[in-house]
Amino acid sequence: MSDDAAILMQNQKVILFDAQCKLCSAWCNFIIAHDKNTIFKLCSVQSPKGELLLTHFGFSTIEYASMVYLENGKAYTQSHAFFNVVKQLGYPYKLATVFSILPNRFNNWLYDRVALNRYTLFGKYQYCRIPNPEDAKHYF
Repeated sequence: MSDDAAILMQNQKVILFDAQCKLCSAWCNFIIAHDKNTIFKLCSVQSPKGELLLTHFGFSTIEYASMVYLENGKAYTQSHAFFNVVKQLGYPYKLATVFSILPNRFNNWLYDRVALNRYTLFGKYQYCRIPNPEDAKHYF
């Protein structure tokens, strides 16, 4: 693990997201609204920190196929990332983890159908979202 990436991730639960994606931005707004104890830090994949973390784990810094969730030096993607996040948000959101009993292949296939078509389905910003000052504690 590179020293810079290790220092960045130390004692952090980081959600890497595509800031140009309207669905991803809506997901971040959901996290901000429901993560009352500021468990998670949000980091745009387009930011220098986001690029450093993506590179560290061997992910592309050009094509973003999945949200990436980082915890304890491990990277989770696709449905694994989603389920790891929602289970920590508490009720009623953790109830979504009931779908994790379905085969991983199916959950990841479904995740990919949405993720790979997210710009067509939900749109794309031509700019990255600038956080409100009151939301700054959620950003990495």
